[in-house]
Amino acid sequence: MADISIKEVRTRRELRQFIKFPNRLFKDVPTYIPPLMMDEKGLLTSKNPAMDHCDFKMFLAYRDNQIVGRVAAIINNSCNQHWSKKCVRFGWFDFIEDFDVFSALISKVEEFGKAHGMDEIEGPLGFTDMDKECWMIDNFDQRQNLSTLYNPEYYIRFIQRLGFEIKCRWQQYRIKIEQTVPEKILRVNELIKDKYQLKVLDFKKRKEVFNYGKKFFHTLNSSFKDLFDFVPLTEKEIDVYINEYFPFINLDFAKFVVDKDDNLVAFGLGIPSMNEAYQKANGRLFPFGWFHLLRALRKYDEVDLLLTGVHPDWQKKGVHSLFYTEMTQNIINHGVKYAYTNPQIIGFDAVKIWSKYNGEELMKRAVFGKSLL
Repeated sequence: MADISIKEVRTRRELRQFIKFPNRLFKDVPTYIPPLMMDEKGLLTSKNPAMDHCDFKMFLAYRDNQIVGRVAAIINNSCNQHWSKKCVRFGWFDFIEDFDVFSALISKVEEFGKAHGMDEIEGPLGFTDMDKECWMIDNFDQRQNLSTLYNPEYYIRFIQRLGFEIKCRWQQYRIKIEQTVPEKILRVNELIKDKYQLKVLDFKKRKEVFNYGKKFFHTLNSSFKDLFDFVPLTEKEIDVYINEYFPFINLDFAKFVVDKDDNLVAFGLGIPSMNEAYQKANGRLFPFGWFHLLRALRKYDEVDLLLTGVHPDWQKKGVHSLFYTEMTQNIINHGVKYAYTNPQIIGFDAVKIWSKYNGEELMKRAVFGKSLL
């Protein structure tokens, strides 16, 4: 590894190189989706509210003055305290097919973790569960979601070669949209709504969604509290996510379930597929990236199901069927052929739910870890 040098990212130029590296690495991969530069800068600078409780550094790997890899080392202090652990995370981890490059970068993360008293390492993970996490471990050529990581097969070979083991597994589904919602499901849904005095909100104006912004993320915190390494979002993080993401919510695919007191008990949130638009934008909104994105919001035949959840007090009561049925009906009305789920942790109810709705297994994903002792 004598010809490989690792350098910490310190300048704006190096940050741009860090963000753009995978676009060059995967430029010939048809399923890779370049993120927007502005979104990545927001995550990797002080604008990210997660920096209030995270320590982190970014590194670039060089060979012959050419960038051949990148990685971010993250210590989420809130997560470590919440789960009683001492763990450093790796994220934004991309590299050429060279084990020495991979090993040099992961060593920097381990070094950073040990210097801060950490005794284990995990990844790929972001700052919070709202960031991209987990690598594919099968079906590497399948369609990606805008909110998921792309990785080639050699990533898995290399990480296992260093003794990392799988800490948690996820499953993604592709759901074929039928032309009608079965009458039986509609009847059962009406019984559920009557029994528990529930209703599904049908938003007509965007400001109506904003009124439920806080409730949405508080319910999300409760719904996800038992998931792997999840830490409740802070009020500051919630405010940022509301302002950044709620303006772009598609009202047809935002279905919130409330009780008689207007408490949000379940939610389903989807968006038209933006994959092709992001590929055409190639990381930039200007000069023409915005045009591709706006066009994708108007014409599409696939939908990504970004977030679904049910408050713990309302789980195992069939409430998930309420928001999913309403979303499905709107998806049918738009002529959509397929809906794609985000990764669902294997063993939790979400996986059981999607398997009931013509869910075809798309790919499995995993987070890896090992001891630093």
